[in-house]
Amino acid sequence: MNATVPGTVEGNLDGEVFMVAKALPRWQVGTILGLGVLAVATSSVIIRLALNAAQTEGFGFSLVLAVVRLLLATAVLLPTGRSLLSQTLPRRAWGFAIAAGFCLAGHFATWITSLSFTSIAASTALVTTNPVWVGLILWLWFGQRPSRLTMVGIAIALTGGMIIAFAGSGGIHGGSNPLLGDGLALLGAMLASLYFLLGREAQRQGMGLGAYGAIAYGVAALVLLPLPPLLGVSYLGYPPIVYGCMVAMALIPQLIGHTVINWSVMQISPTLVTLAILFEPVAASVMGWIGFGEVPGWPVVGGGLILLMGVALAVVGEPRQRV
Repeated sequence: MNATVPGTVEGNLDGEVFMVAKALPRWQVGTILGLGVLAVATSSVIIRLALNAAQTEGFGFSLVLAVVRLLLATAVLLPTGRSLLSQTLPRRAWGFAIAAGFCLAGHFATWITSLSFTSIAASTALVTTNPVWVGLILWLWFGQRPSRLTMVGIAIALTGGMIIAFAGSGGIHGGSNPLLGDGLALLGAMLASLYFLLGREAQRQGMGLGAYGAIAYGVAALVLLPLPPLLGVSYLGYPPIVYGCMVAMALIPQLIGHTVINWSVMQISPTLVTLAILFEPVAASVMGWIGFGEVPGWPVVGGGLILLMGVALAVVGEPRQRV
């Protein structure tokens, strides 16, 4: 039997042994999760600062931002990850963590690039549709068919996303190619959903939070590392403020934001975690308005509200499940 991970208790579901985090009072978990969501919301603003300072955009430079962010976060977590050497974990735990890293790499490659082509409000609203995609993945992967209310929520959310996309194609909101940016943000949401579920499975198999973060972030960094040079983009030669933004992204949205969310899913229901993440586009839009004067047009505001309402319905309608 695997050694119990500190801070966890042993659980059993359908004959399969897994680890469940010891529950803290809900107000403590909610407070920590709220701070984590605010940390994640800073990501789009910091990325926009880096894009403006570098006076460039596009896939290659977006990958530079993602790689450096992930490498720095992995370096911080490596001491924690060394505990893996003293643990006996099932192969599935490693497989889930590595697969999560590949999905995280794809998420960053698509979503960060979307910010070069569309507004902060549109990109963040679309990339936080992950509760919708989580519901669909659970149906296809685990056979957990969503309730009627969840299916209605999915339809409403997708309608809101289409409104945002059509508004972008008409040049109603900011960005050089909003339709492309919106599509990339949606793909980023799908990949983030897989990352979220795979990470939960890795932790349920007994992998500690720090070790999981080191593996997932490290794999994502290694997957993306060779791509910028292949695209003719260098890691060097940018203004100091760009590298400052990279450090800020590693510390705030990655180490604080992502790690807190990965921790929270083992403390409370994933439904409540994904519901809390819906506050990210609100916070990011306010930051974008204050920092860059990006006032979203009414079609984007309306589409975003419809989208968020649909996502909320999808989350509320999801059958209650054990963590």
